[in-house]
This record gives sequence, C-alpha cells and structure tokens, in this order.
Amino acid sequence: MKRFFNDQEQERILSAITDAEKCTSGEIRVHVARKCKGDVLDAAARIFAFLEMHKTELRNGVLFYIAPADRKFAVIGDCGINAKVPYYFWNNVKQVLAEEFAKQDFVGGLSKGIRLCGQQLKEFFPYREDDVNELSDEISYE
Repeated sequence: MKRFFNDQEQERILSAITDAEKCTSGEIRVHVARKCKGDVLDAAARIFAFLEMHKTELRNGVLFYIAPADRKFAVIGDCGINAKVPYYFWNNVKQVLAEEFAKQDFVGGLSKGIRLCGQQLKEFFPYREDDVNELSDEISYE
C-alpha cells in the first residue's frame, strides 16, 4: 500500500509515540489499512497478532488501527493491559480519535490519542528506568 501519511505527518505521529512511551512501559504501534472488510476489532486483532505485539514482557502492547477509506478505527490493548484497566479505559482515547477523524484530521487525532493513551497507561504501567523499546515504533501499512 502506498503510504497514507507523508514524511512530515509520520514524524508527528512517531513523535507522539515517543512522548507517550516516556510515560509508560506500554508499547504503542499504529497500523493503516487500505480496506477493512467486516468487523474492525477482528481486523485489528489479526494485525496485532501479525505484528507480534503479544510478545512484550508485560503483555502491554497497544495498537491504533485505522482504515480511513472505510471510516473505521480501533484501539486495542494486550491481555496484560485488559487485566488491569477498567472496562471504560479506552473511551476517552476513542472519543478523541472520533472527534478528530470526523474533521479528517488523522494525524492530529492519532497524535492526541496516542499521547492520552500514554498518560492513562502511566497509572498501570509506569515507565521504568530499565525500559526497553520492545516493538518498532514505525507505522505499518497494508
């Protein structure tokens, strides 16, 4: 797939990931899909597995999955996160994304949502001095 974001936009998103990961030991990735047929959560879960995001030590990976052409997105976390956070944990992040995406501001939405995610995860998965970046921060495309 041709990249959805240009170099400058990608840098803004990568900067947001770096900022968020300074708050938390959680690992954040962004994936952009050309199309999303069917349920967006199922599609996000498949990509989560494909990117091997379940292989972090604390099982604290987070995937921001967007399919702009189909106006679909999902934010999913690994079982380590889901075992600790309340059921409504992702609501604020999803609301930020929905508001910005409605304005076609995908970069702004992702950047705000990613930073908010880092702040929220800090309570459950604080940044550790010996933290290792276990997953690539690069945006993946299909």
